[in-house]
Amino acid sequence: MIVRIMGEGQVDLTEADLDLLNSYDDALERAIESGDEATFRKALHDLLERVRQDGEPLSPDALKPSEYILPHADASMEEVREMLQDDGLIPG
Repeated sequence: MIVRIMGEGQVDLTEADLDLLNSYDDALERAIESGDEATFRKALHDLLERVRQDGEPLSPDALKPSEYILPHADASMEEVREMLQDDGLIPG
């Protein structure tokens, strides 16, 4: 599955990564619900770091549609809240 981190590019992840990423996504949602900025920052950092570690970067000129779009590392809590779907940034 192709995941885009805004401002960074795309990475290719396996479907096997989905459950693990959902646990990070859940933590991010809880942090937003709590309104705690420090918890939010850590949860966003952890999610993006896991995607970077597990994903295979795609060439910048690769034109593949992204299955999921994640916020940039400096996104505000409000920006991420606006991106959330009913079941997070990464549905599943």
